[in-house]
Amino acid sequence: MAAIGQLPDTISLSNAIDSIGETVIIADKNYNVCWMNSKAVELLSIIAPLYGLTDANDLIGLNMNHFHRKPEHQNRIMDTLKDGHRTRITIKDKFVADIVISVIKNKDFSIEGYVVMLMDVTTKAEEEQKKERLIQALSIPILRVWKKTIALPLIGEFDTDRADRLISSVLKECAANGIQFVLIDLSGLYNFDLHIRGQIQKLIDCLKLIGTECIIVGITPELAQSIIQLENSIPTFNSAHAGLEYIINRQSSSKE
Repeated sequence: MAAIGQLPDTISLSNAIDSIGETVIIADKNYNVCWMNSKAVELLSIIAPLYGLTDANDLIGLNMNHFHRKPEHQNRIMDTLKDGHRTRITIKDKFVADIVISVIKNKDFSIEGYVVMLMDVTTKAEEEQKKERLIQALSIPILRVWKKTIALPLIGEFDTDRADRLISSVLKECAANGIQFVLIDLSGLYNFDLHIRGQIQKLIDCLKLIGTECIIVGITPELAQSIIQLENSIPTFNSAHAGLEYIINRQSSSKE
């Protein structure tokens, strides 16, 4: 679909592109860099020395193949490009960015050049930190399973760092949302030694202080002997279904 309308005489196209707020580079049909907006100049002046260049000015007229370890691979992508291409790239193992390449066509649909945008640029260290935060979040799943009830399926290893993050996250969740019951599912743990027992008991004691009751579920035959060393008053069940049924009955009886 063609563009519509007309730019006012007081607005130049280059100024309009420059104000977008994203890194914008324009290359000709032979992949030579022709123009870049001020945002690109700012970013590429930092990146240019990684490629043996002084600053962004040295990129003008340079072929995009200069930035690829395998130019033949990049050329295959560009030669078959019809509309656009987007991928995640690593720049000299220092920066990570989303690169978006769009084709510029004339009225005859012949390719005149390309618009290249670098988006969400971060340092490699920042990217690794983001991944680590995501992994940590995924390692502490908190599931809403019933009214005022959450479930914590503990999976894999359960070390001190993970236990501390778990206790902090669960306490915040319970305090903020008035959680009455927490189902702790142990069926996915690799083992259940003295250290893990201590961490789970710590979680149970902390939750008790804010008025939240814990129910232990997923008791396998291998865990049965170890679990008795937890506080005797903690309800335990071999399945999450049985534990949830217990909670529903407790909530129903409290209304009577």
